[in-house]
Amino acid sequence: MAEESTSGGEKTESPSSKRRDDFRKKGQVAQSKEVQTAAIFTMVLLLWIFYMPRFWAGLSQLIASIFNSIAEFEGTATAVTTLFFFITKELAILLYPLFLLVIIIGFFTTVFQIGWLFTTQPLTPDLSKLDPIKGMARFVSMRSFVDMIKSIVKVGLIGWVAYSTVYNNFEEALTLIDTSPWAAVLYMARIAALILAKVCALLILIGALDFFYTRHEMEEKMKMTKQEVKEEYKETEGDPFIKNQIRRIQQEMARKRMMAEVPEADVVITNPTHLAVAIKYDMQTMDAPIVVAKGADLVAMRIREIARENNIPLIENPPVARLLHKIDLGASVPEELFKAVAEILAHVYSLKKNSQWN
Repeated sequence: MAEESTSGGEKTESPSSKRRDDFRKKGQVAQSKEVQTAAIFTMVLLLWIFYMPRFWAGLSQLIASIFNSIAEFEGTATAVTTLFFFITKELAILLYPLFLLVIIIGFFTTVFQIGWLFTTQPLTPDLSKLDPIKGMARFVSMRSFVDMIKSIVKVGLIGWVAYSTVYNNFEEALTLIDTSPWAAVLYMARIAALILAKVCALLILIGALDFFYTRHEMEEKMKMTKQEVKEEYKETEGDPFIKNQIRRIQQEMARKRMMAEVPEADVVITNPTHLAVAIKYDMQTMDAPIVVAKGADLVAMRIREIARENNIPLIENPPVARLLHKIDLGASVPEELFKAVAEILAHVYSLKKNSQWN
């Protein structure tokens, strides 16, 4: 209960992509050792079936060469060392396909389960693991209990498979008394192969069950509390209150820059009180008039006030004002509004000329 209260409650929320990435970076992934064991055992058995004739031929040749040279063997320290390294080298040559297969299958079963992952974080010393209380908690955890039960069940099933196979063929084994030693060896090899095949099938079944259980367990472990979801959102997206404050400040700064452009405008087109759009046009530098300021309601009222303070003409034209209000600040007037805006500017220029003459 204390753990739930500190973490914000019960873990009921699905893990986010960030949480999955964090677990993955720490090396905490859903990897079943039973899948790796089943794959290695099965593939080694299959290879052994096809490789066994070559292995026995090589081993027989090695034994024969040792016995052929035993008469000339000198029991010195140098000779014994040389013989040891010779036997070790020859056995390594005979067994290297099996060792190589174990490495390859181990690698690909890991990639199959967790994909490409390289991290050194699990190797980083963690002093908290030295805590005897936490160590005892890990020892009596649900995962440890499941692993213990799984190991007991696995050993029991393998023992049962071996016992039942031998028991079912026991009567046939009694007839081997009247057969040749070679026939007895072949019979024992056949029974051993049958036991190993059944064990492989059993390991594959256990591996499949453990694979899905491990993934389910990791999914449950990665689940988040509602408080953790909120905290992660704050870390990734930022505090909503602070974001709103920043957005408000940015909008205020943008509004001030926009209002500073109103005194430079040629005309302000209104709706008449709801909207206001300030237009500027310079024949020497501009291809078309541009929108330097726009707004609705209180912003529109402020634009009109600044326009009056700076003697900028206010022209009421609701249809044109509505269309211009949809244009982005700093954007040019679209072609379909060229004629309407040109007429308004022409009217404004004529008013300025008349005021100058008067």
